Amino acid sequence: MSMAQIKPHGRPFAHIAKMHSELTAFRRELHAHPELGFEEHFTAGRVVDALKVCGVDELHTGIGKTGVVAVVHGRGTASGQAVGLRADMDALPMAEHNDFAWKSTKPGLMHGCGHDGHTAMLVGAARYLAETRNFDGTAVLIFQPGEEGYAGARAMIEDGLFERFPVDQVYAMHNWPQMPPGFVGVNPGPMMAAADRVTIDITGKGGHGAHAYQTVDPVVVAGHIITAVQSIVARNVRALDQAVISLCAMEAGDPGAFSVVPSTARLTGTARAFDPAVQDMLEQRLNEVCSGVAMAMGAQAHVHYERLYPATINTRAEAHFAANVARKLVGHDQVDEAMEPSMGAEDFAFMLQVKPGAYLRLGQGGRGSCVLHNSRYDFNDDVLPLGAALHASLVEAAMPLTGENRSD
Repeated sequence: MSMAQIKPHGRPFAHIAKMHSELTAFRRELHAHPELGFEEHFTAGRVVDALKVCGVDELHTGIGKTGVVAVVHGRGTASGQAVGLRADMDALPMAEHNDFAWKSTKPGLMHGCGHDGHTAMLVGAARYLAETRNFDGTAVLIFQPGEEGYAGARAMIEDGLFERFPVDQVYAMHNWPQMPPGFVGVNPGPMMAAADRVTIDITGKGGHGAHAYQTVDPVVVAGHIITAVQSIVARNVRALDQAVISLCAMEAGDPGAFSVVPSTARLTGTARAFDPAVQDMLEQRLNEVCSGVAMAMGAQAHVHYERLYPATINTRAEAHFAANVARKLVGHDQVDEAMEPSMGAEDFAFMLQVKPGAYLRLGQGGRGSCVLHNSRYDFNDDVLPLGAALHASLVEAAMPLTGENRSD
């Protein structure tokens, strides 16, 4: 399904659709020049250049290291309201295997999650809002660095984001290949899980592999821990709750020393949950299980449980509001207001901890190997006008013009 078949409604989409080719060119330029978190100097510079052309009222750089914030005032500001819109700008440390003209020019770096598209959509919304100003209040456009594991949202908040730009509500959206183009998903509650890093250090007693009885083999201990940890979700998490523990890496010994039992081993993985109480329980049980298994085998295990991103929890009123705005744009049948949460994580969660708001999914379909974080992923440019129009429509609907200032 293409955007030509979807035909969204409303003035914002009709206006922004005229910019489609420009937004596409801008998005592809960003795709060709990916940058990791807090290194988005080229990207932030191109965003600033584009926002100057758009005619925004204020431009602020260097927030949260490489973040950019633009301010657009409406035709009136009597409402005293402000709405924040956020897009992430960073790329991933992965090689791209596409062969189109705009593929990454940087070995080992790739826009494999669509943040180039998110940035282009928010630039499109900025241009529309600055050109039309069909709202009463202030739009705060947040171009965030470091979403992919760097907690850039937290960095911007700690740098005074919401003290300097005190928005009343904040919204973000992420492309979702699993949904067709033209569909929007949201949930009045959990959207993404909390992401915690788990590191388990096991200490045994090394020695010769031919005399294993003289050792306390941490590799064997690690194997038992890997198996035992899987009982935590199966037997300690309430069936109606959701959690995942995945031990994804193991380090022990030297492959060149095939007859040497090492003295230490390390397991690394992640724990995911929506409820902080479940997180607390996972941390407690990991400590108990790992230390108990190790002790039973004559070893020691230390668990380092690091809470990285909190769960992304939409506030109910704002999620319902965003769903209604999306329905007016794409139609009732193409909005899922009870979207299934993902066990992935998103640092927009930090913003939702301090401000009401909602995180939305924007369908983009699966063209080829289109799943996120795939080496052949590419953002679907067909949805650029729709995403930009949805951003703009949230502003107009949250802060409508009234009386003589209204333009119909």
